[in-house]
Amino acid sequence: MKRKYMMAAALALLLSFNLPGQDARQIAEKANEAIEFKAMEMAATLSIRDGRGNERIRQIATASRTFGGVTKTLMKFLAPADVKGAAMLIYDYEDRSDDMWIFLPALRKTRRIVSSEKGKSFMGSEFSNADMARPNAGQFNHKLLGSATIAGKDCWKVESTCLNEDIEDELGYSRQVAYIEKGAYLTRQAEYYDFDGKLFKVLSLSRFEKQANGKYFAFHMEMQNRQNGRSSVIAIGRFQVGSGLEESYFSAANLEKL
Repeated sequence: MKRKYMMAAALALLLSFNLPGQDARQIAEKANEAIEFKAMEMAATLSIRDGRGNERIRQIATASRTFGGVTKTLMKFLAPADVKGAAMLIYDYEDRSDDMWIFLPALRKTRRIVSSEKGKSFMGSEFSNADMARPNAGQFNHKLLGSATIAGKDCWKVESTCLNEDIEDELGYSRQVAYIEKGAYLTRQAEYYDFDGKLFKVLSLSRFEKQANGKYFAFHMEMQNRQNGRSSVIAIGRFQVGSGLEESYFSAANLEKL
């Protein structure tokens, strides 16, 4: 009897390691790791389109390096004239909310982006400020919904629901459904749902290119707002693995000197 009980307990423990929820968390974490770079520099074009098809173009230079477990990213706007000199700084932590600062030339000062602003528009685009930082799998409950084919790729369909209302307010949505390519762990598409559970935005990622360190990077990212008809595209023109920039470059005090 005792042996049967022990065998049943062992079987239950074994099955618990294969629950869909736990598998989904692992898939989400591996998807984050698949695009993680310790240091990089890139040049990008941000295209912002309204519901009538009118378009605005912005040029951005970005650099990122990891120091002491904190990934620091600095983005500066090069053109056009109305945004030239604007800059954003992000400190991306593993175990807590990110720190963000923004410098706007018109105000001539740097200010911190508070939690309630992280889910707001990134410089007038359909991307949010929070989209500029790496996702944190620990902020969600994850559930595996099954499989789907996206852009010809067999993908896991992973639902990630915010753990609490504070995280919802910070990110600007209640849950997301990500389509993650099997084997490669590349996110091909993500759907974002508002606080009422309605589809809000859809992110499509394409033109993945393998870099020298074996990681992949998406050179084309499009965010479509399904509620207002607006869309924004980030197209990468140049990408470099590694950066020689010193830690002092990635400081709030430096934003006004760029």
